[in-house]
Amino acid sequence: PYYVDLNQDLFLEASLHSSDRNLILFVDTCVASPDPSNFKALTYDLIRSGCVKDPTYFTINSSYKDVARFSFNAFSFIHRYPSVYLQCELAVCMKNDYSSRCYQGCTSRFKRDVGS
Repeated sequence: PYYVDLNQDLFLEASLHSSDRNLILFVDTCVASPDPSNFKALTYDLIRSGCVKDPTYFTINSSYKDVARFSFNAFSFIHRYPSVYLQCELAVCMKNDYSSRCYQGCTSRFKRDVGS
């Protein structure tokens, strides 16, 4: 566990350990939950499909493409939940593959009605 005060800046880093220097890392989705085994019921999106949802979420640029860094302000789920758990999905892509998920940024996926 990592103990912080409410609204304290939290800094996170994910790094890819590979000998392939042509891989890059992209934070696609990060969801918070008061329950470490349930990220469906009561959740809060920090970033979803590359789209920032929390106003305190901030991407921190890194000179290393195999490192993803970001920050956000600590928060709580109402006062009855003592902990917040974070689950993130990251994409690993080939550097310079501009059609890959890593280069698409924010992608809003709209569902279409296929009709009858």
